[in-house]
Amino acid sequence: MKYPITWDLESVFAGGSESKEYVAFVEETDVYIKKFNERLAKVDDSVEQLAELIEDIQQLMLRARQSGAFISCLSSANVQDKKAIQWLGTIRTQSNKIQQIWTKIEEKIVAFSEEKWQELLKHEKLQPIVFSLNESREKAKDKLPPDQERLASKLAIDGYHSWGSFYNQLVGDMEFPFEEDGEEKRLSAGQIQNRMNHSDRDVRKRAFFASEKGWEQKADTFATTLNSLAGFRLQLYDARGWENVLKEPLDINRMQEQTLDTMWNTIEENKPMLHQFMERKARLLNIDQLAFYDVFAPLPVDGDEKISYDDACDLIIKHFKTISPKLANFAEMALRDGWIEAEDRPGKRPGGFCTSLPLSGTEGESRIFMTYDGSLANVATLAHELGHAYHSHCLKELKPFARSYAMNVAETASTFAENIVADALVKEAQSEDLRLSLLENKISRSLAFFMNIHARFIFEKNFYEARKSGTLSAADLNQLMEEAQKQAFGNALSEYSPTFWASKLHFHITGVPFYNFPYTFGFLFSLGIYKRALDAGLSFEDNYIDLLKDTASMKVEELADKHLGVDLTQAEFWQDALNVVKEDIEEFLKLTEEKIAAK
Repeated sequence: MKYPITWDLESVFAGGSESKEYVAFVEETDVYIKKFNERLAKVDDSVEQLAELIEDIQQLMLRARQSGAFISCLSSANVQDKKAIQWLGTIRTQSNKIQQIWTKIEEKIVAFSEEKWQELLKHEKLQPIVFSLNESREKAKDKLPPDQERLASKLAIDGYHSWGSFYNQLVGDMEFPFEEDGEEKRLSAGQIQNRMNHSDRDVRKRAFFASEKGWEQKADTFATTLNSLAGFRLQLYDARGWENVLKEPLDINRMQEQTLDTMWNTIEENKPMLHQFMERKARLLNIDQLAFYDVFAPLPVDGDEKISYDDACDLIIKHFKTISPKLANFAEMALRDGWIEAEDRPGKRPGGFCTSLPLSGTEGESRIFMTYDGSLANVATLAHELGHAYHSHCLKELKPFARSYAMNVAETASTFAENIVADALVKEAQSEDLRLSLLENKISRSLAFFMNIHARFIFEKNFYEARKSGTLSAADLNQLMEEAQKQAFGNALSEYSPTFWASKLHFHITGVPFYNFPYTFGFLFSLGIYKRALDAGLSFEDNYIDLLKDTASMKVEELADKHLGVDLTQAEFWQDALNVVKEDIEEFLKLTEEKIAAK
């Protein structure tokens, strides 16, 4: 193959989960932590000493990031790697120790008078991270007293975070019986998920019900993990005096609730056009109404063939180049140098992700995880994750605290990259049937952001509200999930996925709550940026990079105002972005008129 389909982790730490290099790195970090605590105990709270501590802890955090990313890669690529799973607990404990140090530093900066605080911010070493420091100080004021926050953080290691690890371990051990090519196979969660996007409705329907059955068999256990995760969060929120469950995710995403509400309200007003598309797609599939497993199914048209991994890499590079040569050059390097794990094989966890290895190479690297099966959806996923990696690449020369961008703008770079490929594929299609298929795939992606993600958001809001009164059974969660899907899809489906709450990893991630709406924000935000890129041509590239660099240094409303001149709390921007999708739907309806008339 021209491009390696499995990633290179040996250049990070040779030897996998048994790596001696990795053991030495982790032990060295433990030594640094001990020395740092000794320094912290002696500090006299002078501006100079505190500035030095803040400067140095950023490097310590990079080491934790490097350790965690490496083990995450190993455990995702091989869910049976027991040693890697053991390492996850070790690294989590180590990261917690570093967080404890930062909490102690926060305690000191919160205690500073305003005059002394301003003096600290003027320190030369801290100038590039003033936004991050101000943000940390305000957040620390809004939490429990430092000693209580430290205790909560320690208890979370073997409590809260362990529930998330337990979920991952259970999913890694799951196998889904599935008949294929005349034989009974046992597929992983990721493989059965890919089968649900198959062009043959019988295949995806059988995969869907095999998946539902598998998750239902484990539903009681997964209900325990989800209830435990939510219970911990709610107890902590209550202790902090936080009444709104959206406070933390909004703070993490540096956005106002008014922005979030305006976005969802504008989407809701535009759902009739999405329903038109769904009705037309159902007719093209020769069914009365789409089922959950039909929403992302490809159309049965000529010319829609599987795309080899090498061809997918080449076309992504080619189309990136039309908008951003720097992005294209970066993608080619990442693909060529083995940053991607894409092989379709058993034993991998489902889904895809991009993680950064800030201490690898000369200036930091990333690794991308996915399971590539040749579908258009997988081509989009690969472009999406390369966008994430490019975002990190653009910020690599900044101070570590100035690289910490929020989830919603993190999804901006990825969906921007995805848009480039999707739009270009439609425009260069060699036949009307292929163009139609590609256009359908592009529109269906918007259904994910506007309906599937919306269902996740509705479910999670309703779940947390109900969880305040006690634990919910698997049956309760199934009901909440189906109700959320019916609301988000406008009762437009014939069948839903009640067990989706169990199968979707995002509900069980402990790092961040409400791992859903940032995707929709990023998708629409990127559409607005993409429109400007098309209008400006290659001259927009440097402006785009400047925007990405600012994603970690301002609120999203300020970011949009500075670089796009728009107000995110008003519907105008969101409607403009949705109009891009509307134009695609209008073209799709026009292209399919003759096909419908011929039926």
